[in-house]
Amino acid sequence: MNRLNCAARLMLVSDLDYTMVDHDDPHNGALHRFNSLWEAYYRHDSLLVFSTGRSPTSYTKLRNEKPLLTPDITVMSVGTEIAYGDSMVPDYDWERSLNHKWDREIVTDETAKFPELVFQSETEQRPHKVSFFVDKAKAPQIINLLQARLVARGLDIKIIYSGGEALDVLPRGAGKGQALAYLLKKFQADDKYPINTLVCGDSGNDAELFTVPGVYGVMVSNAQEELLEWHAQNAKNNENIIHASERCAAGIMQAIGHFDLGPSSSPRDAIDLSQCMTENMNPGFEIVKFYLSCERWRRGDVTKSGDFFQNLKSHFHPSGIFVHPSGVQKCFDECLTALENSYGNEKGCGFWLWLDRISSAQIGSDTWLVKFDKWEQSGEERRCCLTTVLLNSKADGYTWMHIHQTWMNGYTADGPGNWLF
Repeated sequence: MNRLNCAARLMLVSDLDYTMVDHDDPHNGALHRFNSLWEAYYRHDSLLVFSTGRSPTSYTKLRNEKPLLTPDITVMSVGTEIAYGDSMVPDYDWERSLNHKWDREIVTDETAKFPELVFQSETEQRPHKVSFFVDKAKAPQIINLLQARLVARGLDIKIIYSGGEALDVLPRGAGKGQALAYLLKKFQADDKYPINTLVCGDSGNDAELFTVPGVYGVMVSNAQEELLEWHAQNAKNNENIIHASERCAAGIMQAIGHFDLGPSSSPRDAIDLSQCMTENMNPGFEIVKFYLSCERWRRGDVTKSGDFFQNLKSHFHPSGIFVHPSGVQKCFDECLTALENSYGNEKGCGFWLWLDRISSAQIGSDTWLVKFDKWEQSGEERRCCLTTVLLNSKADGYTWMHIHQTWMNGYTADGPGNWLF
């Protein structure tokens, strides 16, 4: 359940649509900023949890469309399904616990008596969730009548309305807040209760997250009316919940800073990456800093100068080797020359470079082995490499000794190309 050997410094629990992901931003700028912040400063000692109303099918679809990081835990289907790690191992104990006074057939039988309820797609119908669309004006009356009928038939359920159109019928024990409380209880049993927990949301089905005792909460600036009304009626005087002035992922970073939970300025926001915060510097920070520099160089976002590139080269050992995903290997000097010649080759191409799942292990007194997924996107084309780097630590940073890359997820390319890292 928990890849960490101790309590997480921060457990960040975020909704996806219009909270972590801004569907009105085609460039995903704030999401990229958050990704760099998380991988540079938090991945090694914190936990990322996505809590979404999406089913596993539509969640996977979103991950294929947006540059989302891999969470440690995924809560799906409005808190009725929990999965762990990148392999999405289900928590069957949680799902079994939801069977109490739940009968899906009774729910579908009763909801069929309301013609105003329109079934959502088949992929969104789950063992412990029945989902509909309903007009906002008709929703309150339908919710009251349906609730009464289901209780009369012996069920213990809850009805959640969100987004001004989505109505979900769930077991009473389900929901995003209940799922989070369940996870925290498991952490407590393992003596790994997170030092701080921040919950993030924008709609009605996120309200339960803010009711979990002891958490900090942020409603992003674009939060929907239903969540703001809930807050005004139930948590107006709770100083641990804020309404951010920034949208989506930018609002999440704002909340991290507001509650003083750790670094809140993304490396992407630094004009000079060498000036980024280096307190408690970890290998993840070094990796993020280098690849952001590569992105800026290839996009032509920095001035072409010998000093900028010499600073990049100074981090690489002269006899180091880079193994391309094709299996061919060359020395660092040849690869750095190719990178130097690539200045501006992605200018205006919608080029992004981001990292995911950075993990590091100290394998010697001054030697680190770092693994991560390196993603590149140019226009609509994406590709990903599993990358392993050997670093030597020194007083003022790290020296890159060896890089090995392998294509992931079926991504391939013809030959070693121009030998860019």
